[in-house]
Amino acid sequence: MNKAFYTGASGLRAYQTNINIIGHNVVNSGTVGYKATIPEFRELINNNMDVNINRELPADDKIKEGNGVRMWHDDLNFTQGKFQSTDYPLDFLIAGDGLFALQDDTGNIEYTRNGSFDISIEGENAFLVNADGKYVLDQNNQKIQLDYVPGTNTIDIDTVKPRLGVFSFTNPNGLTRTDGGSFLVSENSGEPENASRADYTLYQGSLEASNVELSQEMTNLIVAQRAYQFSSKVVTTSDEIEQLVNSLRG
Repeated sequence: MNKAFYTGASGLRAYQTNINIIGHNVVNSGTVGYKATIPEFRELINNNMDVNINRELPADDKIKEGNGVRMWHDDLNFTQGKFQSTDYPLDFLIAGDGLFALQDDTGNIEYTRNGSFDISIEGENAFLVNADGKYVLDQNNQKIQLDYVPGTNTIDIDTVKPRLGVFSFTNPNGLTRTDGGSFLVSENSGEPENASRADYTLYQGSLEASNVELSQEMTNLIVAQRAYQFSSKVVTTSDEIEQLVNSLRG
């Protein structure tokens, strides 16, 4: 009964994680540029059952017993989100492959599909930033500084679009997600490179919506909840049988 108990317990852990991922996707369904997470599961080790009627069968044909399930990994879904027209000249959308680069005050660089930008006036200089005040970088990983006349509201934003850096990765699914919805370089993602112009089109005055499909997430949630309930039932039943066996021994 211990195997049944631990098999059910592994299901509880795996599907609780699945439910958490679905919840995170749903919460961010309205987040600009958000990319959904897709969980993937794998069976734990399978053993051949020692059943007399199968002794003459090849190993591959024998009855197998599983040892549970676990979360294998969670992939990022980089499919294109829907276009949202804003008509704001500092909103940009990448159609195709690529990410914008952002740099914080400490020099750390992260990448995002959220092209909602604005202007930060710093003394006599004006820089392109995102909503968190992080600097948007150009193709050479330099802050985008705009032509600005101090003491006036005159800022040249016509030069922004051609200067925006758009970067690609060998394996974008290997990027590490941050709490803010951006991504960090990892060993699995490879190093960033300037994206090929043939791989993307840049639109001004538009933003990319989250690619979360709420109907699909609700379906996934129902499946995950049912699987969680079944796993819970396995744990409960195995515990009850164990108690019955112990009482008979007594």
